[in-house]
Amino acid sequence: MTAPDTRLDALRGSTARLPYNARSLAALENNPRCSLRAVLDASGSDKQAIAKAAGYETHYGQSVFAITRGNSFEAMVKENGGTELLRVLRETLKLDPSEVAHADLNEVSGDPTPSVRYTRTCHRLVAVARGEEQGTLFDHPMLMLTVGGHRAFLEPDLVAFRVRGKFHVVEIKSFPIIDRQANPDLVRAATTQAAAYIIALRAMLAEHGIGPTAVSDEVVLVAPKNFSNRPTGEKIDARKQVRNLTRQLQRLEKISDLVDKLPAGLTFDLSDGASGERAKEDLQKALSSVESDYRPSCLNHCEMAFFCRSKARACGSVDVLGPAVREQLGGIDTLTMALGLARGELTPTADQAEMAAALRHAARLRAELAETPAAGAR
Repeated sequence: MTAPDTRLDALRGSTARLPYNARSLAALENNPRCSLRAVLDASGSDKQAIAKAAGYETHYGQSVFAITRGNSFEAMVKENGGTELLRVLRETLKLDPSEVAHADLNEVSGDPTPSVRYTRTCHRLVAVARGEEQGTLFDHPMLMLTVGGHRAFLEPDLVAFRVRGKFHVVEIKSFPIIDRQANPDLVRAATTQAAAYIIALRAMLAEHGIGPTAVSDEVVLVAPKNFSNRPTGEKIDARKQVRNLTRQLQRLEKISDLVDKLPAGLTFDLSDGASGERAKEDLQKALSSVESDYRPSCLNHCEMAFFCRSKARACGSVDVLGPAVREQLGGIDTLTMALGLARGELTPTADQAEMAAALRHAARLRAELAETPAAGAR
């Protein structure tokens, strides 16, 4: 276990450290180039509280309605001994009726402590993987990952074990699957969250000499079918998300390299240590001293999105236009530079010549379109 970097505690300041969960780990995969996000996450800082104190409050996160609907659907799927869930998994994983055995790992002899549940989960899953015990469905197992020297306990909805195959992580979601298709953004978010479970399960088994192939790269998504409340299942390939999230976790293990480059004495503490609340401008200055990588998609998954968008707009960054435009404008970092090249006011470098010609052509077409009278204007 890697020892935590004490400098991260100084960055967080006097506030309590926020533990990682599957959702926050999954968010790491969304924007791997953002140093600000990496530093705030590694230090366990409360991004939502920091954004609010800096004047850029967001309401990122699931609504109470969505959480309630999700919990209700999961309870319905698992009621009556999980009759509907067993039907879906038999169809999706091709399980025979004789292969079903259920284990509830929500608590151990009335003790819901994460560390106790993790020990019990480890014992059961390792025994099953070795063929020493029987088991097919493991309800709410407790998994664990070490992230930046800190333990993060993770709790998937279900882990299913196919006797002649592998462990499969099962995610139960309340958004619909219509004609075997679902909202791609929601599916991606669910798959990335499940990738954290796959990595944690493989890490647990690896400690007992069991290789990664014991855990499938395919996630079983259980969700309502079409416009009914009847559950159905689909297997989703999570290999890309597992690779990306693994790289991000490895990056956090090397967070000291990033911390070395930060200004001395930098802190995101919300208290100034004297009169109480830290000045908004001072906190904004501290946040601005760390490189960020704003993308419009950050609005969907990061509490710091409004702050980073404001920072990107202030410096005229092309990032505000999205990754597709940023990639096309390779070598052109600001909107001011792009407009200057389009108007012929700037001399392009050799690397910018082709794009500058395209921008000038686009500017001419726009000017011609603006001069053309609209139909019926005569």
